[in-house]
Amino acid sequence: MMEIADYRGPTMDQIIGLCKQRGIIFQSSEIYNGVAGCFDYGPLGAEIKKNIKNIWWQDMVHRRSDIVGLDCSIIMHSDIWRASGHVDGFSDPLVDCKISKMRYRADQLYFAKVIVGREVIGYVSVLEDEKMQSVAENQAQDLKRKLAKQGALAEIVLQPYTEARPEEYALIPSPATGKPGSLTAPRAFNLMFQTHLGAVVDDSSVAYLRPETAQGMFVNFKNILNTYRVKLPFGIAQMGRSFRNEITPRNFIFRSREFEQMEMEFFIQDDADWQEWHQYWVKTRFEWLKSIGLGENFLGLDVHRPEKLAHYSRACTDITFHYPFGVQELEGVAARGNFDLRQHQNASGKNLEYFDEQRNRSYLPHVIEPAIGVDRLFLAVLCSAYCEEPVGNEMRAVLKLHPRVAPIKAAILPLVKNRSELVSLAEKIYQKLSKMHHVQYDEGGAIGRRYRRMDEIGTPYCITVDFDSLENGTFTLRDRDTMEQKRLTEGEIITFLADRCL
Repeated sequence: MMEIADYRGPTMDQIIGLCKQRGIIFQSSEIYNGVAGCFDYGPLGAEIKKNIKNIWWQDMVHRRSDIVGLDCSIIMHSDIWRASGHVDGFSDPLVDCKISKMRYRADQLYFAKVIVGREVIGYVSVLEDEKMQSVAENQAQDLKRKLAKQGALAEIVLQPYTEARPEEYALIPSPATGKPGSLTAPRAFNLMFQTHLGAVVDDSSVAYLRPETAQGMFVNFKNILNTYRVKLPFGIAQMGRSFRNEITPRNFIFRSREFEQMEMEFFIQDDADWQEWHQYWVKTRFEWLKSIGLGENFLGLDVHRPEKLAHYSRACTDITFHYPFGVQELEGVAARGNFDLRQHQNASGKNLEYFDEQRNRSYLPHVIEPAIGVDRLFLAVLCSAYCEEPVGNEMRAVLKLHPRVAPIKAAILPLVKNRSELVSLAEKIYQKLSKMHHVQYDEGGAIGRRYRRMDEIGTPYCITVDFDSLENGTFTLRDRDTMEQKRLTEGEIITFLADRCL
């Protein structure tokens, strides 16, 4: 895994505070005390999210001749999820605290052993969370210091709860209560949301909300071959909502129960150089993330070791991002072989092979899958863009969003609102630009204050209509990041925004 320098971005409190204050993201069902792991996107958030999806679709589908789009149903035949392995194997290890009734993922729960010689003389529990880790570490160090005063040299060993021996369950304290013996042994918990189709609720009506968008592309592979003029290598792209009944949704929108994905399955010949294609897509996706404003200092690569790969996977590389809570997966690029097509061909009894005219033979193609979560990318975009700058004796928050991602592309501002000719001209410019971009008209308050309002919500450009505009038909265009100003005509502004925002 690529090491990243010390974190220099915003805190989660700063990001969450800005989202709440500016109507970017709200807790879902907030007036009813909220629903854990579900979020609502406000006016600005909805625009940013829509822009992220539109950019991905434009760059992945519209601007490539070798990828087509698809939009599948959220509810599909339950046998699809049996064939893919989700019904039997899509689970996380669950641990309960019998006293507090809190639930934890066992693979995110650690315990520290305090060892003297060969004897374990104390246990401390810890969640995979910076605050919890620091508390547990302090507890372990306190115990170690007490032993040192008594002349005993102690060693602290950190282990995942999944590696605890059965006899240790009674000794490891719960993170919720601090009392040992209240945590259960790990057990499998299926993450899929189950529902029923039709009026009768029985085993025959069981269905599932999809936990990923990928399977829809595999089961429609032959449909696209038969109806669209595509030849290998080619890709099928899809974006849409997925649902996972996470045991412990956490870190704001990073891990939630309802989320959106953007995935692409790139099909290649069965004897193609899959390693070359895999590296191509890792590099392509890394560069794309940089192109929409993610700082390279936040990004890294995590190449999965062979023993960590799924049984069907040939290779997988995660593009990581340094969030305020640590380095985590942002986008995965996996070489999946032909596992999925083979599973669905066997389960359905339908031939899903591709007939290769050049080779005069049929086979199941192999696939490279770049997959990214919209919400995780949204959070990464905010973390990359957020900064604070001094204005006089105060600090101002600025979202330095890439113009393609920014919710409002430009603000049209009459210099003063008590001159009707300035207001009239500004409104005309607004009406014209609003047919091409999402722009905003603002005449309230001093011009400097209006600039700062736009800076905070990420608007890259402000267009000021002043008295010179009445004389020579030029307008002041101010850049958010440099604060430089230049005068442009209406036609020059239209060209300028098109070059940077589309």
